[in-house]
Amino acid sequence: MKLAVIEGDGIGKEVIPAALQVLDCFSLPFEKIPVEVGYGRWEKTGQAISNEDIATLKECDCILFGAVTTPPDPNYKSVLLTIRKELDLYANIRPIHPIKGIKGINESNDFDILIVRENTEGMYSGIEEVGEEVAFTKRIVTKRCSMRIAEIACKFAKKHNQKLTIVHKSNVLKSDSLFLNTCRQVADSMGVEHNDMLVDAMAYDMIRSPQKYGVVVATNLFGDILSDLGAVLVGSIGLVPSANIGKNQALFEPVHGSAPDIAGQGIANPIAAILSVKMLLDWIGEEDAARQVELAVENTILKGITTPDLGGTATTQELTHEIVKTLCSNI
Repeated sequence: MKLAVIEGDGIGKEVIPAALQVLDCFSLPFEKIPVEVGYGRWEKTGQAISNEDIATLKECDCILFGAVTTPPDPNYKSVLLTIRKELDLYANIRPIHPIKGIKGINESNDFDILIVRENTEGMYSGIEEVGEEVAFTKRIVTKRCSMRIAEIACKFAKKHNQKLTIVHKSNVLKSDSLFLNTCRQVADSMGVEHNDMLVDAMAYDMIRSPQKYGVVVATNLFGDILSDLGAVLVGSIGLVPSANIGKNQALFEPVHGSAPDIAGQGIANPIAAILSVKMLLDWIGEEDAARQVELAVENTILKGITTPDLGGTATTQELTHEIVKTLCSNI
């Protein structure tokens, strides 16, 4: 199995090696293929990602992705959006799941939310024009993409015996009516209980009463915002992993960005990247291994070993070493 490894920029160069140390605890037949893309590559060559890079990624089964810096330069092509579109990684999956030993913004850890986000169109269509007086981005919503994201969301809802919440803003954005109605039709046809929420009301209520929600399906921008917001329920954006899933391939990445302000200091939290490896293991059918990774993370945190973002003093490598040691003792 071919695994493309993209460290990217900033703390991606620290958390991805940490995640690979965890993956290497298991005797799995991965051929690791390093791929250099991102802002650092753009500074050196004028190109953040090339057609050759895309061709390499298409030959791989899955991708472990760190983080990339996206500068405010109209000539800079978003690496992540390019990969998602070229590989048709249409479903962004972000679990908002409590971790033992950590309290988020709520006193209770009685929640388990899975945000399923359409990943290829919406406000991230890439169809834009920026002028001196007017700038616009074209929002694309299609029935085909709405159907397939609804289908995968419904599959998760059925698997976990959860209700589906469809997030939209159809009272203002008429394009959302197509998304909402399509999701309703798919949920009805698959026998999944569902309701819908306006995105602003959802943002409020998800934080106030997270235990009310199970699987949440949303368009690209709304899902992006809600999943980042959901990190406060878990305790830190450095704890939240994600998957970008297509028909035959998948990309796994921590939700956090490249964090250039702390890059190179050795204090980045590697847990989101390590839990992204857990999602990778689940995706390839190694469910026992995935569970072992989750337990090792929890047990390490319960020992009080955390990075500064969680109030601890451990470095990235110290935390990783302890997780690996715990994991290896349980395998």
